[in-house]
Amino acid sequence: IALYIWQKGEGPHLTPVTEFCTDDMNSYKVDHCATTFSNFLPLCGEPVKKEDVFVAVKTCQKFHADRIPVVKQTWEREAALIEYYSDYADSSIPTVDLGIPNTDRGHCGKTFAILERFLNHSSRRTPWLVIVDDDTLISIFRLRKLLSCYDPNEPVFLGERYGYGLGTGGYSYITGGGGMVFSRIAVQKLLASKCRCYSMDAPDDMVLGMCFSGLGIPITHSPLFHQARPMDYPKGYLAHQIPVSFHKHWNIDPVKEYFTWLAPNTEESLNGKKVGYNREDL
Repeated sequence: IALYIWQKGEGPHLTPVTEFCTDDMNSYKVDHCATTFSNFLPLCGEPVKKEDVFVAVKTCQKFHADRIPVVKQTWEREAALIEYYSDYADSSIPTVDLGIPNTDRGHCGKTFAILERFLNHSSRRTPWLVIVDDDTLISIFRLRKLLSCYDPNEPVFLGERYGYGLGTGGYSYITGGGGMVFSRIAVQKLLASKCRCYSMDAPDDMVLGMCFSGLGIPITHSPLFHQARPMDYPKGYLAHQIPVSFHKHWNIDPVKEYFTWLAPNTEESLNGKKVGYNREDL
């Protein structure tokens, strides 16, 4: 919209009006606001159980010492079922060696191995799989609330939606850094198909998007997942949401960022009451 209005510098100038506020409706500033808003997390029923979410963390030996401790200091305690998948079996973490060599670019081979393991070796009753990078910060507590709005008996592929070549017959995909959420039935349909990595180091998130597009399974976008760090987004944008995840540790204190943005004790409230969406609002 901004580019359309700008018209390469020939369009009208944007006029900032401070009375159109991006402060929460509980802010002391709202007396001077022409508009206010409330932010709340989608909640369509009881949050899904901890045991209904299996978390797979993609890592490799060179990041065991610096990234995994961050996970353990922050959100690992929120996950009832979690495994770390690496190119090296480290019993101190512990990690699972999938037998897939680490690649510097995409991690398609590793991700498909995780999907196979989830389907064939994890509890067959676990309806949800979440795949994250070792430098993803995520609130499993909030994710469980969000998942109350989705039917695990349907093929669900959820996260932050990106697009590739959409103007020329391309496809949408869920960007991996913010976290990719799968229902078990989605994983079953994917692996029952013949769609696989065209190379071991292909971008896993893009290949998954291409596969699900070919299967006619829609990509479900949520703006609560984030491919980048909190500092990479305008404050006014983040003020309108209760985020579920952020990605990357570059030039930040990731533990501090987690407790600022994602820790359960900072959960959303509106006059102390739970507020939720209907499923149709998502």
